[in-house]
Amino acid sequence: MANLDPIDTIVYLILLTVSFIYLAKFTFATPEKSAYESLRDDPTSTINYGVNDFVESLRTSGKTFVIFYGSQTGTAEGFANALSKEGSQRFGLKTAVVDLSDFNISCLRNFPEGIFATFIMATYGEGEPTDNAVAFYQSVMEMAESASDEKPLDALRYACFGLGNRAYEHYNATMYGIDAALQILGARRIGEAGEGDDAGSIEDDFLSWKESMWSDLSKELSLQETEMMYQPLFSVEELASSNNTEPPDEGAINAQSTNLIRITKSHELFNSHHRNCLHVEFDLGGTGMNYETGDHLAIWPIDLSVFGLKDKLSISININAVDQTAPKVQFPCHTTYDAVIRFYLEICAPVSRQLILSLAPFAPDEDSKAAAIGLGNSRQLFHTRFTSNYYNIAQALQSLTPLPWANVPFSLLLESIPRLQPRYYSISSSYFLQPKQPSITCVVESVSCGDGGSFKGLNTNHLLWLTSKIGGPASTNNNDLLEYPITKVRNNADSNCTVPIYVPAYIRHSKFRLPKTSKQPIIMVGPGTGVAPFRAFIQERDVAAPI
Repeated sequence: MANLDPIDTIVYLILLTVSFIYLAKFTFATPEKSAYESLRDDPTSTINYGVNDFVESLRTSGKTFVIFYGSQTGTAEGFANALSKEGSQRFGLKTAVVDLSDFNISCLRNFPEGIFATFIMATYGEGEPTDNAVAFYQSVMEMAESASDEKPLDALRYACFGLGNRAYEHYNATMYGIDAALQILGARRIGEAGEGDDAGSIEDDFLSWKESMWSDLSKELSLQETEMMYQPLFSVEELASSNNTEPPDEGAINAQSTNLIRITKSHELFNSHHRNCLHVEFDLGGTGMNYETGDHLAIWPIDLSVFGLKDKLSISININAVDQTAPKVQFPCHTTYDAVIRFYLEICAPVSRQLILSLAPFAPDEDSKAAAIGLGNSRQLFHTRFTSNYYNIAQALQSLTPLPWANVPFSLLLESIPRLQPRYYSISSSYFLQPKQPSITCVVESVSCGDGGSFKGLNTNHLLWLTSKIGGPASTNNNDLLEYPITKVRNNADSNCTVPIYVPAYIRHSKFRLPKTSKQPIIMVGPGTGVAPFRAFIQERDVAAPI
């Protein structure tokens, strides 16, 4: 063997040292503990990120009823808030609503005795937990798998309600999985597990389960009904008048990568008295946003409403939770009444029986109060009057009385009205053809109702109105074009547009893709997707392999 020079010797020594350290790491390292073992050995460990002093907050605040929710679109969160308010107002319970993404799984093992828990759990996709419940679901399932004969949750009493869609194979799988795991760990369920079917009438399913749950819980805890008294979860502090009605920063609208993107072109592909189709192009320049062919563009709509607030819209306000266990404040502080109503509350959502009953005590007169209570308590009457006519909240209240509902506390609207959700549109352009100019192609929603009126899609009608402002042809065949009384639109100078307009949006990436090879034959079938994504695919195929 040839003699090694000093440099070679040093290199070989370094390699031997690194190899020894690498092997020693796996030979002598302590095996990684499971989530349950870590919790058993250290009850203060944080397996899921969350509020470390949650248990102490429950003890010191005297809470007796805690509702945990896993929600993807806001429905489960809305049910949780409604259940919390009813428990407080109807039975005098001290309630708390907890987002599972803010809950430390170790707190479940240390859950104080005497506090009742309820889990409102939505199932997402193919039997998966919602985004905010993934960590909790995985941890509690692992605890159950590792528990053996231990019963660490034998002091926990709970109820549960699941939200799912019976058309899917794994109907309410998340709720049933958590229910089974909790019982393995020694917890005791009170009453039946409730099922909400999104393909049917999920609100009626919830109301039916809720009444059964309260009956079972009243026996278990010897509850007594009290006179219903509204107790706000949020405090709303008016600061000062302001002329600022600009939207809040786009980062506050949504935790995802939302930006203001400019509409560069918008025109109608066709229109008729009942139907319009828009093609809208955007500019991603300077936003850092990118897309691939087959992705979706999520656009945040604009909502407008009047609850006796017309003269107060520009007033600045601060919104704060009443205590630590109240729901998170999901609005920027400080803000204005106008910004909250336009950008954060889904006021054009279908009205619910639960909401009508919540608003009834604040009706402007006794006749409208009695009518609201009667409709809220009758599934059939409510369906005939409101649901079949696609009434939103404002339309429903205006049908009861022409008087303004000015007595409704703003905090009640914050608690009761769902959060505004983005609308998703398949991108109808190819990345290779328009890398920074995605487009969408969509039909403007407008449905005739039984009362002679019409139901208008919130975002598509807003886009139709914006189209008329960008210099394209006004919808001559659409005689009921909605007007949006916005005092100022975000814009900058651009000679190509009458009013250059920005909308808050972000890219949602999709797995809906063309085959990797352009030579692979394809058959395009749109089961509810419409023509938009296939327009993009045809463009892409044409760029990759021109005919």
